[in-house]
Amino acid sequence: MMNKTHAPHIAGLVLIAFFAVFPFVYTANDYPYIMHIIITGFYYAILTSSWSMLAGYGGQFSFGHMGFMAVGAYTAALFSHYIYLTPEPTNFCTEFSFGDSYLIVLNPIGVTSSTLVQDCLSQAMEVWDGSVQVTPMPVWLGITLGTIMGGVFGFLIGMLVLPLRAAYLALFTLGFSEILRAMISAEISITRGQAGIELPAMFQNGITLFGRHYDKTDKLPPYFVMFFLLLACLAILAWLAKSKFGLFIRALREDQDAAAALGVNTTRYKVMVFVITSMMASAGGATMAYYIGIVSPNNLVILQMSLIVAMAVIGGVENFVAAAVGAILLEFLLEMLRNSFEIGPIEVDMTTWRLVVFGVVLMLTLRFSPKGLLVPAIDYFTRGHVAKETVAKRVIADDGDNSGDKTKGETVS
Repeated sequence: MMNKTHAPHIAGLVLIAFFAVFPFVYTANDYPYIMHIIITGFYYAILTSSWSMLAGYGGQFSFGHMGFMAVGAYTAALFSHYIYLTPEPTNFCTEFSFGDSYLIVLNPIGVTSSTLVQDCLSQAMEVWDGSVQVTPMPVWLGITLGTIMGGVFGFLIGMLVLPLRAAYLALFTLGFSEILRAMISAEISITRGQAGIELPAMFQNGITLFGRHYDKTDKLPPYFVMFFLLLACLAILAWLAKSKFGLFIRALREDQDAAAALGVNTTRYKVMVFVITSMMASAGGATMAYYIGIVSPNNLVILQMSLIVAMAVIGGVENFVAAAVGAILLEFLLEMLRNSFEIGPIEVDMTTWRLVVFGVVLMLTLRFSPKGLLVPAIDYFTRGHVAKETVAKRVIADDGDNSGDKTKGETVS
């Protein structure tokens, strides 16, 4: 008979195996659409699981998680949009000698409808007339830089929010996210404002895997990139949760002053949890930006942050695995609810009502299952049922002892 404590691990392996083989066995006509939904689900799972570590484990209720995502996405976008390598100097751009090549930095021209306004590299390419090859920056380097920049911002925000707790922390991080969105929208010459910055495809020249070539529009390569990034994030979070780090940040969540009195370096661990979770959000944002091919300030609206919080709460905010699985399931639910239907003569437009259904699910979860919809099942199959069983055994033992004492008393009398 299978041990109950092994059930979550087996279920996790089955789930991983399912997503690993799904792209190879699903052959319906809506294959690109379903693959896109799952990729988006993986993206939200990265954000919700890392936010769960920050808020559910560390007790740091932040509304700036989408801001960290945008830091990673815009770092990758600006890097890919403005930086190139050429074997010859352009004599038009800002450029630096880099071995046998030149690192070219384009001049920002913002958004213009005039065909007479060209960036400096385009002017140089007209002069070269195809004789010089221009090399864009590699995607992996853009994702790496975006992740590092997310860690830098996480460190700065972590240091700033040290004295803040509860609602003050939430308001501060909300302000950070809104200020960042306003800055991106305002600096049109660099960020192109609401028009957004285009990025090259994740595999611009395609990729060959196991003897088969996939072009830049195929869903399979980005699917596995996002899938492996999610698995890497979950593995790191699992390792941290089982280490002293996890114990200490849970102590901060329960009572920060008591944790400090017991010797926990609250400053170090509050900053560390901000840095780690912000780097994960930035990595997810940068990867998603390359997959979508464009990034704009619309990714920073408060509705997106609310969606992350709701997904984490419905899945289980105090369990990052439940939050991740909940995000994937809810992404599917939201997409499936786009299908309108008719009730007699009335047509229900679900493109509007789907968020209402989502809100009802959220309220019912908060009222009847505050720990989330998935956490109770996970707790039962791990150690959650042990406490009740132990109490029941103690009650039986105490009743037996009391009966024995009573019998002895009657005999003596």
